Amino acid sequence: MSTFPRARRSQPGYDIEQVEDFLEDARRAYATDARAATAIDSATIRRTSFPMQKGGYSPAHVDAALERLEEAFARREHERGVLEHGEEAWYARVRERAQETLEQLRRPEGERFRRVSRISRGYRVTDVDRFAQRIAEYLSDGPEMTAREVRTAQFDAQFGGYDEDEVDHLLDTVVSLMLAVR
Repeated sequence: MSTFPRARRSQPGYDIEQVEDFLEDARRAYATDARAATAIDSATIRRTSFPMQKGGYSPAHVDAALERLEEAFARREHERGVLEHGEEAWYARVRERAQETLEQLRRPEGERFRRVSRISRGYRVTDVDRFAQRIAEYLSDGPEMTAREVRTAQFDAQFGGYDEDEVDHLLDTVVSLMLAVR
């Protein structure tokens, strides 16, 4: 019996062996003492990707499981942070990270992130700036936004656009902040 439904034989899915190996590592990490840091944490899970193979595991099902796993690890990290530093210090650090992120998001349009050269492709500036504005409003107690919206944000490419790694790092930070206060 498979852990997840599989894609059709002719359709791409995640490499079954790699998914199973990762899940086994995650199970072992989660089974350790909740107060101990492990090699796998919520950020590791968020950044995990798998090669594709025909007839592999359904990406939608695996991605949904990874989201749940990420949230479980984030809850443990929250608990560990509160135990180690106290609730007040934990939330103070989260507020500080949120404020740093908000400052970057409030930069003028077109200047929120480093740009790649005019002969290189990066994320489309207007797309990123529009999404960055939504995140800034969320962080300022604006409309509700989900971690899934941030995780799955996609931007078109343009020559001379925003540096993809820098944008992705900020999005990763936002997801981390969202999960830290749940």
